[in-house]
Amino acid sequence: MLRSIFGEPPRKWEGAPAEAVREIESYIGRLRDKANGIHGDNARFRKYAIWSEGLLRSLDELEQSRYAAFRFGSRVTATIVKELGDAERLDYDRYVYFDKNAYIRIFALLDKLGTLLNDALSLETEKVKPHFSYFTVLRRMRQDGRHRELGEKLGHWKEAYKPPLDRLRKRRNTEVHHMNAELQDDLLQSLEPQRDLSRLRLEDLSAQLNDLEDGWDMVVKTLAISFAYLRSNAE
Repeated sequence: MLRSIFGEPPRKWEGAPAEAVREIESYIGRLRDKANGIHGDNARFRKYAIWSEGLLRSLDELEQSRYAAFRFGSRVTATIVKELGDAERLDYDRYVYFDKNAYIRIFALLDKLGTLLNDALSLETEKVKPHFSYFTVLRRMRQDGRHRELGEKLGHWKEAYKPPLDRLRKRRNTEVHHMNAELQDDLLQSLEPQRDLSRLRLEDLSAQLNDLEDGWDMVVKTLAISFAYLRSNAE
């Protein structure tokens, strides 16, 4: 959808994202077959199918926001706020919008996945923490000892991407709970002694986009592993 802004054709899933999509769709197909069969728990299969379709849509929305953030961010060459011309300022504002949309969606998608894993694998994380996240579900798997193979694989990628995920989470938390995340750097600079406020620097867009790409990679790998496991354990 958003590629039309740049006069480009719709995206085609390729590589690792395509594998994740195939795993999700395969699981949905398995659930639909079971829901249409003679089972006493058809409602549960339909529920998981709908939740999985929601995750597929969330993946699509995240990818589009990520792509637009990269396209608009690549147009910004200024490093000082005052150096932004009118056109570049518009590109910067669009970058901020889509970058923010993307990093918020990363954690929203992971938490939706955590809800599905918790329910489908009967982890009962809500007994430990009523309002839990994806990362709480991972801790539950590790502490409970069930589904150890899945927990170890997911835990590996969580740790492998920990630094960028921590930075993305900090920005998400600032945005959601405190202030516009893109203004935090302005605030910190303005508090520096002898700071010339006319020379306020822009955030390091390249570093932010690298973190966003790492977050995207982590999500793609996590989804592929999770849905392959869910499909093989569907009962």
